[in-house]
Amino acid sequence: MEAVQQSQSKGLPSGGWGARRAMSVALALAAGLWLRLWMLGKVYQVDPDALIYGGIAKNLLLHGRYALGVTSQEMYPTLMRLPGYPLFLAACFKVFGMENYASACWVQIALELAGCLLLADFARRIAPQRLKAGALHATLWLAALCPFTASYAAEPLAEAPTAFVIVLALWAAARFKERPGWVSALVFTFAVASAALLRPDGALVGVALAPALIIGLAGRRESVAGERGRLARMAVVCLLLALAPFAAWTWRNWRVFHIFEPLAPRLATDPGEDTHPGWERWVKSWCLDFVSTYDIYWNIPGGPLEVSELPARAFDSAAQFAETAALAADYNVQQQLSPEIDARFERLAEARIAAHPWRSRVWLPLGRLADMWLRPRIENLPIDLDWWVYANHNAETRFSWAYAGLNAMYLLLGIAGLCLRPRFWAAMLAYFVLRSALLTTVEAPEARYTLECFPMLFALGGVAVSGALARIMPKTG
Repeated sequence: MEAVQQSQSKGLPSGGWGARRAMSVALALAAGLWLRLWMLGKVYQVDPDALIYGGIAKNLLLHGRYALGVTSQEMYPTLMRLPGYPLFLAACFKVFGMENYASACWVQIALELAGCLLLADFARRIAPQRLKAGALHATLWLAALCPFTASYAAEPLAEAPTAFVIVLALWAAARFKERPGWVSALVFTFAVASAALLRPDGALVGVALAPALIIGLAGRRESVAGERGRLARMAVVCLLLALAPFAAWTWRNWRVFHIFEPLAPRLATDPGEDTHPGWERWVKSWCLDFVSTYDIYWNIPGGPLEVSELPARAFDSAAQFAETAALAADYNVQQQLSPEIDARFERLAEARIAAHPWRSRVWLPLGRLADMWLRPRIENLPIDLDWWVYANHNAETRFSWAYAGLNAMYLLLGIAGLCLRPRFWAAMLAYFVLRSALLTTVEAPEARYTLECFPMLFALGGVAVSGALARIMPKTG
């Protein structure tokens, strides 16, 4: 009886409740597996980004070179992508067969389901005492049944592994906060370094969580001289381990390209490639949503620039429309952004920014951020981009609005969880703010750029659901 009371005081299952909760975990994982397998059958594709990652992985295995190109004569070194995901694909190719991209998706599905369990335990650790068990199960179901993350597990892209290591960092941070030790510290270090090796913005999770750990340790009662010394040594070792792969990557880039590049170029270009700053700045002066990203930004250079496809906000006057049309006509001759064409885009962008500085520097960045957070996450589903035109495809429109509602539900649950102020709430809020601030600098919005925030939304949402249930359901036992 005493053991049962102790387990209940800790928010852990006991007796019949234990069997029911074990069944809940099993059902959540089974439902999550079914959803991801269904997505694998519906949305799996090897897109150009996956081929870039896969090309690097193949050359690592066959030639020992971090390079692009099909044959040894055609290969050229690259730094446009960080080595995290190419190494992940290389491991999958080594075990399951060369260019077996589907194997990467199977591994990603396994990682996602494991991440659901870790995230559920993280929610249990951060929730108030009376909400721990409920937060665990609610978080597990929210994470397992989220179609937004599930769809990216079914594609050979870096989003799913990045989400997993973010979950791993959260779990290790919570475990370390409760009982500082080398295992948790090293797992946290591995997770943060892996997140940054997979995507340059992955480093933000370390920036947000590490201060919370340091501040928390500084306030511990046992922070006597010996304890402080041990923790200081632990911090130094972990910092050096986290920086080691980036030091090696930076040295490689300096040796090969003679440039200082500790991460990856913002526009994913190799040294010597044109970055088209005038074109980029002009697009940033009017681009607001994913439709413009897909129809226009991704097709230039190499595709036609149709003035009729540009939104009305791309022109401030009839004279500017005429100037843009003339520039588009000149570009369409070769469909290349020559230095002269790019300079003309730069001058056009300068005029637009000078005429409407608040629009260019505040309202459009905030609008792009809103598009990335709020639009229906259907970019990798077989649904038309103009999903809102009900007359063209009423079923797709209804589905898209339902997806938008589901997305809003996750956001609202996350906000509600923040209001309950569980442990690490400030660090998670800092991550949301830092990531959103970074995304305001993006000229071509994509909803997938906010996916890395969803593990934290799941955990916060689980705490919120548990709190709501605790208020409306009578106490048992």
